[in-house]
Amino acid sequence: MSYCDKKFSRRKIIKFMALGATVPVLNSLVRQVQAAKAAKALMQYRDDPNGEEQCSNCMQFMPGKTPEANGECKVVEGSISPHGWCTAYAKKS
Repeated sequence: MSYCDKKFSRRKIIKFMALGATVPVLNSLVRQVQAAKAAKALMQYRDDPNGEEQCSNCMQFMPGKTPEANGECKVVEGSISPHGWCTAYAKKS
């Protein structure tokens, strides 16, 4: 039996269409989550620590290539200093 001789069932066609409709929705959700970071001013971000509290020991911080390089934050937009601090600080456990 060749590929052309195979018949597609209604169920297979519906599953294929549902999958095709789901992918753009998921892409849109991912973009919205990525865009949902707060502005530095809103989070009162600063490049210096608040006592012992600093971005490098915050659970929201994603480090750069080296320990001294700027990284990113899960909550605050832009480049984040490992020595910085903001109101979203949450100590790593």
